[in-house]
Amino acid sequence: MTTTAHNSAASDQGSKGPITDAEIFEAHEGGKLSAELTSPLETQRDLSIAYTPGVAKVCTAIKDEPQLARTHTWTGRLVAVISDGSAVLGLGDIGPAASLPVMEGKCALFKSFSGLNAIPIVLDINDTDEIVETIVRMAPTFGAINLEDISAPRCFEIEDRVKEALDIPVMHDDQHGTAVVVLAALTNALRVVKKSFESVRVVVSGAGAAGVAVVKILADAGVKDIVVLDSKGVVESGRSDLTETKQFLAESTNPRGISGGIGEALDGADAFIGVSGGTIDEAHLANLADDAIIFALSNPNPEVAPDVAAKYATVVATGRSDFPNQINNVLAFPGIFRGALDADANEITDDMKLVAARAIADLVGDDLEPGYIVPGALDSRVAPAVAEAVEKSALEAMAKR
Repeated sequence: MTTTAHNSAASDQGSKGPITDAEIFEAHEGGKLSAELTSPLETQRDLSIAYTPGVAKVCTAIKDEPQLARTHTWTGRLVAVISDGSAVLGLGDIGPAASLPVMEGKCALFKSFSGLNAIPIVLDINDTDEIVETIVRMAPTFGAINLEDISAPRCFEIEDRVKEALDIPVMHDDQHGTAVVVLAALTNALRVVKKSFESVRVVVSGAGAAGVAVVKILADAGVKDIVVLDSKGVVESGRSDLTETKQFLAESTNPRGISGGIGEALDGADAFIGVSGGTIDEAHLANLADDAIIFALSNPNPEVAPDVAAKYATVVATGRSDFPNQINNVLAFPGIFRGALDADANEITDDMKLVAARAIADLVGDDLEPGYIVPGALDSRVAPAVAEAVEKSALEAMAKR
């Protein structure tokens, strides 16, 4: 199905009436996933080929040439979606079992949008060393690792260490999927207001997983003036309470040396990107620059209500499907992983993320307007376009080695 309607999810939901609790629980009963066979098992011959004795031939071949596992098992099309349940949606630390419906949903999105198989794995451990060791030990089963809903700052170390230990694509989607779609949306929002990456002042509220990745990708895209806030105010070098990650942010952002809180940060800002879960006093928004951009992405309650944001900004986006301009990770991660696996890449690079964002942004053409800066979550053009761009980036990088 090709869906290009600007707010198709919201209109579809509305046409069928409000979603009820009974409908939700019925859809989840028995889980959302199942395993299916790719070859028939109807005759003795089928059984002898798929299992013993035929399977021993493939096992022996893989033993001699380990790379065959990627083509003669499902490894090359299998993603592990791994969480410890410590930072699930807006629910917080709800534990591994309660996080499983989210991980199943993520796997369903992989299958629906990229054709990749995915398995949800929830870990009943919180120790960073144990999580890393567990993932590394199970890695031979998978072609790629999608880390999900792991709390900051542990998520940074876990991702870095798993990436270093493995030679397959690894990505913490809460960080990088969010960042890719934010960059795509900001690219087109700046087209609407006729401003450039190099000239805008951007405020990022939130110094957790998503916030850090957003800052990094915006800097890579050419944004020079970024101010970051956490719950205690502007992240700046004069503070003595900064973690290692926040110290990095302090050293690499805030070129004008702003201190204070949200009011000081928003004064004259061109764009506000909220990934914090907090709320913004409307009075502060009045000091934004002309033709401002507001991305209030906390779910289910945006930092600024969209109708309030629209008083002060030309372009408004949220993380919700019932408002225009939904910033949804599903625009990014299926295509990123598909492109990386298609290229047989052993990592997901910064350039892959940048080209993924560009591919998403480029799908909005002459129909660009303040209420339509990114494709809808169900737009079937997105994952193939992202996968193609990522695969090309990966192959070009490998050719230079």
